[in-house]
Amino acid sequence: MSSILWNFASFIVALGILVAVHEFGHFWVARRCGVKVERFSIGFGKSLWSKVGKDGTEYNLAIIPLGGYVKMLDGRVDDLTEEMQQFAFDKKTLWQRTAIVAAGPVFNFLFAIFAYWLVFLIGVPAVKPVIGQVAPYSIAAQGGLESGMELKTISGVKTADWESVNMGLVSHIGDETLTLTVAPADEVGSEQQLTLDISEWQFDPEKESSMSALGFKPFTPPISLTLNSISQGGAGEEAGLLVGDELLALNGQALTEWQQVVDSIRSHADKSMTLEVLRNGESTELVLVPHARELNDGQTIGFAGIAPEVAEWPENYRFDLKFGVFESIGKAIDKTGQVIDLTITMLKKLITGDVGLNNLSGPISIAKGAGATADYGLVYFLGFLALISVNLGIINLVPLPMLDGGHLLFFAIEAVIGRPVPEKIQEMGYRLGGAIIFALMAVAIFNDFARL
Repeated sequence: MSSILWNFASFIVALGILVAVHEFGHFWVARRCGVKVERFSIGFGKSLWSKVGKDGTEYNLAIIPLGGYVKMLDGRVDDLTEEMQQFAFDKKTLWQRTAIVAAGPVFNFLFAIFAYWLVFLIGVPAVKPVIGQVAPYSIAAQGGLESGMELKTISGVKTADWESVNMGLVSHIGDETLTLTVAPADEVGSEQQLTLDISEWQFDPEKESSMSALGFKPFTPPISLTLNSISQGGAGEEAGLLVGDELLALNGQALTEWQQVVDSIRSHADKSMTLEVLRNGESTELVLVPHARELNDGQTIGFAGIAPEVAEWPENYRFDLKFGVFESIGKAIDKTGQVIDLTITMLKKLITGDVGLNNLSGPISIAKGAGATADYGLVYFLGFLALISVNLGIINLVPLPMLDGGHLLFFAIEAVIGRPVPEKIQEMGYRLGGAIIFALMAVAIFNDFARL
C-alpha cells in the first residue's frame, strides 16, 4: 500500500509540474499578445483553491489532477463590448494565435532542456557501455559484436552510457539495419563500424530488453556464489540461509555461477529444493521452498529473496556524467533533441504498425515510473520529468483537433485559404479528434491494467 501511495504522490507532483509548465506557456505568450486570461487552472472539476490576481486572472487548483487549462477571453463564446474586443483571443492576428497555441509544447521542450541541464550539472554515476556476453548465432553475434567491445555510437549518435544505448536501439524497431561504432577490447584507441541485420529482430519490451533481444548483455562485475543479503520473511530466511553462506549445490547439481541459482529457483515455485552451502568452513544441507510470484504475462516463477556478493566495477569503466554550467547547456539541448527524435520516430512507427498498440502506456505506468525514479533520487526524477515533458510536447503537436496540433492545423489552413476554417467543420474535427484520443487513452489504460 505504501508503494502505491508513493507512486501516486510522485505522479501528482510530476503531472502538476508538467501541466503547470505547459499551461504557463499558453498563459505567458497570451499575456504578451494582449489577450485577457480569465482563468489559469491546474486540474479539472471542483476547485480546491483559487485566487484572483492583480492582473484580473483567477488562479485555480482543482480536484482532478489530470491536466489543466487557460481560459482566455474569446468572442466566439463570450459577449464582448466594443472596448473588450481588442483583448479577445479570436480577434488577434493569425501569427499571434499561432504563437499562443504553440507556446505550450514549446515550453515543455524548454523545461526538458532545463531539467537535463540540472541533471548534467548535478551529475549522475554511469558506466561505459561495454558488452558482456554475446549469445552464439544471435543477431549481435552475426553482426560481429564481441565481448569486451565498447559501444561508441548508434547510427552516428554518441552513446556515453547504457541509457543512450537503449534509446538508440529502441529507435530502430522495424528497421532493416543498424549501424554501430565500437571500440574493440584489445585495440586501444581504434574504432570500427559494424552493420547489424535487424530485419528479423523480434523485440517485446514487456518481456526483455532491447539488448537481450539482439543477443548481448552489458558487462557486469563478477557475481560470486556467496550471499550478501537475505530478505526478511523471504524463502531464503525461512530455509535458514545466512549472509556469508557460499552456495555449493542445488538438488545435487554443483554450482559454478549465479545464473544457475536464478534459473533453478525460478523454475521451482512452491517446490522443495535441497541446497548445500558452505558455512564457517563446514558443508551444511538445507531445504529451500521458493515462494511463487506471478509476472505480468501470467507466468509464475519462484522467488527466494536472496542476493549475492558482486565485485566492484573496474575503475576505468565508471565515470560521473557531469559537466560545467555552460557545457551542461549544450549537453541538455543535445539530450532533449535525441529524446524528441526518438519520440517522433516511435510515433511514426506506431502509425505504420512497426510498433504495436500494446506498447502504449497510461497513467498507471507513468505513476510507477514516477515513483521508481523518485525512489532513486532527485537527478533520476528530473530525467523522468524531462522525458515525459518531451512526450507531452510531441503528443500535443499531433494534428488532431482537441490537441494544440489540431488548432495549429486549422491555423495553417486559414493561412492558405485566407479565412478561418468554418466553425461547423472545426466542430466535426473536434468530435473526431476526441473520439480518437479517448480510444487511444482507453487502449493505454487497458494496457496498464494488463501489466498489473
